[in-house]
Amino acid sequence: MPKSTEDILKTAILLERRGKAFYATAAREAVGEAVRKFFTMMAEDEDEHIKFLSRQFAEYEKTGKFAKNEIETPADDTEALMILSEQVKKEISAADFEAAAISAAIDFENRAIEVYQGRADEATDPNEKEMYQMLADWEQTHYRLVYKLNEDLKEQIWFENKFWPF
Repeated sequence: MPKSTEDILKTAILLERRGKAFYATAAREAVGEAVRKFFTMMAEDEDEHIKFLSRQFAEYEKTGKFAKNEIETPADDTEALMILSEQVKKEISAADFEAAAISAAIDFENRAIEVYQGRADEATDPNEKEMYQMLADWEQTHYRLVYKLNEDLKEQIWFENKFWPF
């Protein structure tokens, strides 16, 4: 686990870049329009995190302090993703690439939550603490969304393959 503040920021930026690349690839490979839009929106969120963290990194390098947070977790985006996830479930088969990508997204979101929440708990600078808590909360929203979507898709494949015990 990184120790210095700079290392933690670099780890966070790298984590977000990987998430963005993952979601962008999933969007390009998606067959259905709702699935493509879902992954594109997730990639855009990760891009916002990259920009935000990069500004914080530059500020910290320059001043040795974190800037006051200027973004909030966007409720509108989250609601749009939740509505879109209903369309996603209709478009994809639980055994296709898109479903596998949603399952893998759970791991990406979990890792981000772990890094951000851990740093939020340890931080003594109030701006740093607020920044990492906001990011942890935002990633938690993503996690709940992809987790529920994954569970619904699992039930769909169980139903389609008559895995029910009754």
